[in-house]
Amino acid sequence: MPFCNTAGMNQHLAEISEMVSPGRHAVLLLDQAGWHLSCEVTMPNNMTQLPLPAKCLELNVMENVWQFMRHNWLSNRVFRDHDDIAGHCCHHWNRRVDQPWRIMSIGMRDWAHRF
Repeated sequence: MPFCNTAGMNQHLAEISEMVSPGRHAVLLLDQAGWHLSCEVTMPNNMTQLPLPAKCLELNVMENVWQFMRHNWLSNRVFRDHDDIAGHCCHHWNRRVDQPWRIMSIGMRDWAHRF
């Protein structure tokens, strides 16, 4: 999707909900982006939102994933237009999804394993 908005969030939640095994419940960690916490977001019955505290980037693993993508796959380029940027981001997002070991290594928090 080319835009981050409530409609996209609702579609994303519906897709995640389909992946939750019957009889199970998912907890979704979210930063405080407006489209995450909008009163128009439709939260499926098999999911619960758990908003992260504001301005706590060390708790938001996705910030590190985006940083990795920017530094390794999206930097030092000149883009022709918005579609070129969106195309590169989509391509590399899908590339990242195909590398779950990389996602795990980016998201590891040594301090989280001490408890």
